[in-house]
Amino acid sequence: MASDGRLLCVESGGEPAGLPVLVHTGTPNSRHLSASWLEDAQDRGIHLISYDRPGYGGSTPQPERTVASCVDDVRDIAKAFGAARLAVWGISGGGPHALACAALAPDLVVAVASLAAVAPYEADGLDYFTGMGQYNVDDTRLFMADRAAALEKTHRDREEMLETTPEGLHKAFESLLSPADAAVLTMDIAKELVASLQSGLAPGDDGWWEDSCALLGPWGFSLGNIHIPVQVWHGAHDRFVPFQHGEWIAKNIPGADVHLTDTDGHLTLAVNRVPEVHDWLLQHF
Repeated sequence: MASDGRLLCVESGGEPAGLPVLVHTGTPNSRHLSASWLEDAQDRGIHLISYDRPGYGGSTPQPERTVASCVDDVRDIAKAFGAARLAVWGISGGGPHALACAALAPDLVVAVASLAAVAPYEADGLDYFTGMGQYNVDDTRLFMADRAAALEKTHRDREEMLETTPEGLHKAFESLLSPADAAVLTMDIAKELVASLQSGLAPGDDGWWEDSCALLGPWGFSLGNIHIPVQVWHGAHDRFVPFQHGEWIAKNIPGADVHLTDTDGHLTLAVNRVPEVHDWLLQHF
C-alpha cells in the first residue's frame, strides 16, 4: 500500500535475497516481468521488482499524477521490501519514470538505465515526430488538439487491445514495427506482450490515460539535476519512440553512459539488451 492509502500491485522474481532492481514498464503495460528478464535476474543474483503504475492492473488510479509522482511509490515499494538502496531501469513510457527516480531519489537509487525513453514533448530543440510510427503520431497530435476526443479514442483503443491476440500483434503494431523489431516479435514475445498489456488494461483505461497526461505534460523534474550514474539506450530503428528522443535525453543528462545503437529498434532493447543493463547496474551497488 502507498503511504497515501492507494493500493500498489507489485510483482517480483529472480533471486529473493539478491540486490534489488526495480523496473518501470512501458505505456500501456503492467507489472508483469518478461521470463527472459527474470531468468537473467536469477542468474545474476538480482531481486527484480515491478509494479502496476496507478490506474493499471491492481493499482489504484491517481488522477493528476506527473512523471515525478512515481518516486513516492518507489520509496514505498523499497520500504516494503526492506531495501535501503536499489537500482532502477525503465523502458519506453517507463523510461521517464526511471529518470525521475534518478533526479529525485539519489539517496535511494544507486543507478538508473533508460531504454527507448520518450523525451519531454516541449523539449527545447527536439524534433518530436520525425521517424515516429503514424499510430503514435496521430495519438499525440490528437491529445494536444482535443483532450476529450483523445480520451474517447483511448476508450476505443483499450477495447481493441483487450481483443488483440498474439497472432494479431504484428497487425496492431503495423506502423510502429521496423524490420529490426518485427524480427524479434516472435510468438513467445507476442504472448508475453499481449498478456501484460491486457492485465494492465483489464480494470479500465485510467492508467493509460494518466500515463499520457504525465508523459505529455510537465514531468516535475529536470534531467540536468541528475547526478547519479545513468545509462541511456536508444536504437536507430525505433518507430515507437524515434532515435532523436534518445539523443536528446543523452545530451541533457550530465555524464550519461550512452548507447545509441545502429542496429536496435524499440522491442530489441527489451528482448536483447537487458542482460547488459543488469550487468551495468550491478556495478554501482
